[in-house]
Amino acid sequence: MTPIDDNPAKLDKLGIWVSGLCALHCLALPVLVPLLPLIGSSFFAQVWFERTILSFSILVGAVALISGATRYHGRLYPLVLLLTGGVIYWFKDIFGESYEPFTIALGAFLIVTGHWLNMRLCRQCKCCKNTVLSNHLSTEAK
Repeated sequence: MTPIDDNPAKLDKLGIWVSGLCALHCLALPVLVPLLPLIGSSFFAQVWFERTILSFSILVGAVALISGATRYHGRLYPLVLLLTGGVIYWFKDIFGESYEPFTIALGAFLIVTGHWLNMRLCRQCKCCKNTVLSNHLSTEAK
């Protein structure tokens, strides 16, 4: 088993899974709410539970994307996509409950796209391993 440093895609894949599960939770919740009293798991519908999952997703994503940017490709736009998606996701009810599924889908799409771009950029730039962001960007500007 290789360490995460040798394969940054592991964190991206974990971030994609966590974000996907978070989106699935938010989209399936309206269907499952009537069943919650039967299951006895009403904490799934709590805002703190949703925000905990989202916070974990953003934390894992930020570590993965910052690691990819500093060690491999030097690009920060995947991180911007992740954070933008996280903000949209956090304030998913800003346009009202009727538009919530659309804002959830948009936020999740931006988070997953950030991870996907990071994986793609890391794969394309294996020659830059063990470099720092400032060195990478200074050689790129020349």
